[in-house]
Amino acid sequence: MISKRWATAVVAGAVAFGAAQVATAATEKAAVVKTYGDIAQAIYEDSLVSAKALEAAIDKLVAEPSAETLSAARAAWVASRVPYQQSEVYRFGNAIVDDWEGKVNAWPLDEGLIDYTAEAYGTESDENPFYAANVIANPSIKAGGETIDATNITPELLEQLQEVGGVESNVATGYHAIEFLLWGQDLNGTGPGAGERPWTDYAKGDDCTGGNCDRRGAYLTAAAELLVSDLTTMAEAWAPGGEARAELAEKGEDGGITTILTGLGSLSYGELAGERTKLGLILHDPEEEHDCFADNTYNSHYYDTLGMAAVYYGRYKRIDGTLVEGPSLADLVTEADADLAAEVAAKLAATGAAAAAMKQRGELIESYDQMIGAGNEAGNATVQAFVDGLTDQTKSFERIITALKLTPVEFEGSDSLDNPSAVE
Repeated sequence: MISKRWATAVVAGAVAFGAAQVATAATEKAAVVKTYGDIAQAIYEDSLVSAKALEAAIDKLVAEPSAETLSAARAAWVASRVPYQQSEVYRFGNAIVDDWEGKVNAWPLDEGLIDYTAEAYGTESDENPFYAANVIANPSIKAGGETIDATNITPELLEQLQEVGGVESNVATGYHAIEFLLWGQDLNGTGPGAGERPWTDYAKGDDCTGGNCDRRGAYLTAAAELLVSDLTTMAEAWAPGGEARAELAEKGEDGGITTILTGLGSLSYGELAGERTKLGLILHDPEEEHDCFADNTYNSHYYDTLGMAAVYYGRYKRIDGTLVEGPSLADLVTEADADLAAEVAAKLAATGAAAAAMKQRGELIESYDQMIGAGNEAGNATVQAFVDGLTDQTKSFERIITALKLTPVEFEGSDSLDNPSAVE
């Protein structure tokens, strides 16, 4: 049942995994690279559309705070993750994307930089002088030898605060800053439940909880505005004639194909299987959860996987239902080595089934942070199957490099996979 569900999703969003595609004529590498660029453009444009919907929902929440407008903003945030996560396969190999990505999807974050936190969070950190700066409560911030005027909370201020003090966990912008402001901290550990920020944290006058409701609303509004601006930049970069397309073209045809494989292999192995999944499984730590405030991680992982399939098969279904498709890496592999093409298809299908099983468990049984909890044998096994699928398909991506006679590529690694004792 799970495999059928995944196959159905991929027919809609990428391609059916049942058999390798049959090419009727020699596929041109330049055409494959063009398809790759076209899909990037479509995914980032969809991400922008959904971010604008999120911004509108946030504006409604801030203007008319209620349980209903908070719920609608949360739903818009979850929906916005669907196209964006499919874009992550473009990170590795495309410097323009990887250099930009931290502004929109950096995690984990030290929540105390932004807003109030539970007592257990603490008030200081040896590694981060801005650990509990609480911008929302303080119009002037003094930490680490710096004084920052936060009187007016604007997109420009948030950009100044992003990684302030050179600390990566000072995440002031992007999806996860917005997620924290919509859900609040998840204080349930590996127990059931996500963040439970009340709508009254945005209420007017005496109904305000958490203090500084007007500044909290200003922060949330500024973060949404900045997210839309950043996604506009990337959508334009992938449009024909854009900077990302030009950077890709400069690499030549083989360089373009190598870029595709670099993204597939590095996201599959070091980033998704390793840093985002296996690390949390080793440590049984709910803090190692990508969408930790909303308990949406199983969805983020699922759509990362769907994005890899879309790129490999050259087929992406947009949020308006239209298809973007063309000559693909799968076509090239089929022509070079039909057995390898069948192998890749089978492994992508296995990973897809594991991702769908994890998503189904998250929707029907327990959240992702519960799945990775110590002693949860069934949950741990579900997540480990996903890690195994990602790891196994990466080996086939490496074989493609040889089959297509490309310059060898070193995919991103992870201590959680390559040297587990270093993180235990």
